[in-house]
Amino acid sequence: MKLRLIPAILIILVVSLNSCKEKEKTSDMNILYIHHSTGGVIWQGEKASLFTRAVKRVSPNLADKLGSQAKLPALFEQYNKDKGKNYLITETSFPKAAPYGWHNYPYDYYNIWVKNAGNEPYMEEPTLEMLTKQYQVIVFKHCFPVSDIQADKDSADINSDYKSLGNYKLQYDALRDKLHEFPNTKFIVWTGAALAKGAVSEESATRAREFFNWVKQEWDLPDDNIHIWDFYELETEGGLYLKEEYATSDTDSHPNTAFASKAVGLIFNRIVDVIENNGTGTNLKGEKI
Repeated sequence: MKLRLIPAILIILVVSLNSCKEKEKTSDMNILYIHHSTGGVIWQGEKASLFTRAVKRVSPNLADKLGSQAKLPALFEQYNKDKGKNYLITETSFPKAAPYGWHNYPYDYYNIWVKNAGNEPYMEEPTLEMLTKQYQVIVFKHCFPVSDIQADKDSADINSDYKSLGNYKLQYDALRDKLHEFPNTKFIVWTGAALAKGAVSEESATRAREFFNWVKQEWDLPDDNIHIWDFYELETEGGLYLKEEYATSDTDSHPNTAFASKAVGLIFNRIVDVIENNGTGTNLKGEKI
């Protein structure tokens, strides 16, 4: 088994070294798409292969080279040709599996971007002070365990990674204040990915709907640099769970290919509209109005 892995490892090393030598692409509108697995499914427009998902953890650029082009960057390439634009979208896994850990919940964005803000990385993860120097648009999201929200404890704690409504709201409020420190950068925040019915209790799912409604109705302020893409509503269509026809299975909360092929066009619409119209030409789901 180990011997069979050697050719694949060599390919990865060779292509990675070659990619380092390529001239860095530049654009008048650099867009950073931050995600883990669910975001990767939408980026692809379908569920990527196990091999592609594994390579993405090491190098997203390498995964694109070894596989077919993902749907979202392809939509931007076509739009650039049709409209004479020069929008460049780049994906990245954040945070990485190591050393920080594969966690991208409200606590983690607060921990990296607010609590440990500054001009130096925190546990090898870039801060907003670093990212906003390179990107004019930053899109970020949470993985579906964000929707497994537990009952509140006696008091909320902004420095706790316990998933509760009280903690989430404190962390989101601090995060909003931090994003406002970068008025020249547009931020697009996904409402969280939903869980399949077989993967969460009704109580936790109800709290998730309450939180994402709060994000849309109270946390999101008009006329600022923060915009919402309502991924949760697209996945649930008014219910508590990821709809069965959109899920990989009744216990696997990754969206399937059918959903991804629909959603990728909507996130594309939303990003372009935020860039060009400050988000006024689409609704929160990315549908044109």
